Amino acid sequence: MRLEHQILAAVALDALVGDPQWALHPVRLIGRFALSLESPGRRLVRNPWLAGVAVALAVLGGVGLAAYGILVAAARLHPVAGDVAAVLLIYVTVAARDLVKHSAAVYEALAAGDIIEARRRASLIVGRDTQNLDEPEVSRAAVESVAESTVDGVTAPLFFAFLGGPAGAVVYRAVNTLDSTFGYKDERYLRFGWASARIDDVANYVPARLTGPLMALAAALLCGRGRESWRILRRDARKHSSPNAGIPEAAMAGALGVRLGGVSFYGGEPVEKPTIGDPAETLSREHIARANRLMWVTLLLFLVFCAGCRQAILGFLGC
Repeated sequence: MRLEHQILAAVALDALVGDPQWALHPVRLIGRFALSLESPGRRLVRNPWLAGVAVALAVLGGVGLAAYGILVAAARLHPVAGDVAAVLLIYVTVAARDLVKHSAAVYEALAAGDIIEARRRASLIVGRDTQNLDEPEVSRAAVESVAESTVDGVTAPLFFAFLGGPAGAVVYRAVNTLDSTFGYKDERYLRFGWASARIDDVANYVPARLTGPLMALAAALLCGRGRESWRILRRDARKHSSPNAGIPEAAMAGALGVRLGGVSFYGGEPVEKPTIGDPAETLSREHIARANRLMWVTLLLFLVFCAGCRQAILGFLGC
């Protein structure tokens, strides 16, 4: 089975089944592996910055070797087993259905008029305080989550799957997991987690910059707001503190005609974030549903784009 077919099968599996809820889910295993190396890494390397670099490289190397070993062993067992292993490895790195599931749960609670449950469900997908949010702010939290996760949960793993096969997708997921595990700006991880956070920024650099324009194209196809999405993308993407997260957020804000960003509370403390987009519409639960539709179309366009680029490159190289 060609790589493109393996990727399509993995995406179809995710769309039908969603993220597997296994106790031994590879992402959970990667997180446990990373945490298990923290203490010995700090003991062996006294400088916390160097210790963080060493642990990050050890995790990425170990995960990459494990994924490669699984693929080789399965292929030696039988070609079909090799294809199945490849599809499953890519499948566990993509979380499109899971992203829609969690944001749709917020939508459903708002539609039922249960703001308390909507706040609780929103708290599962964002890091900010949600206990005092009204419907527009709960909707903003969900839309921002969909926008940012479109890259790290959907297009970026697919980009690395096209670039490096199933092992590439798994290594990307390890990068993302390292950032989720160590990439905090608190006293414990400010220096130790620096490498994990920077590697994640580098890994998402190209996927984010492909996703933004494709999301604007998706907006043109879905609702005729492609030009506005592109305008806000160019104007506001750099306002975000993250070098990558602002790109899909700006494209999403322009596509929906809403303003994202502003004040959010973390641990009871207000954090002022730059505003992204123009408030042509007041944020509501309907924007969550529209954001999810935009994510699906962006995913399809991303698949077409990457598959086309891969075929063009292979054709140029005579492969």
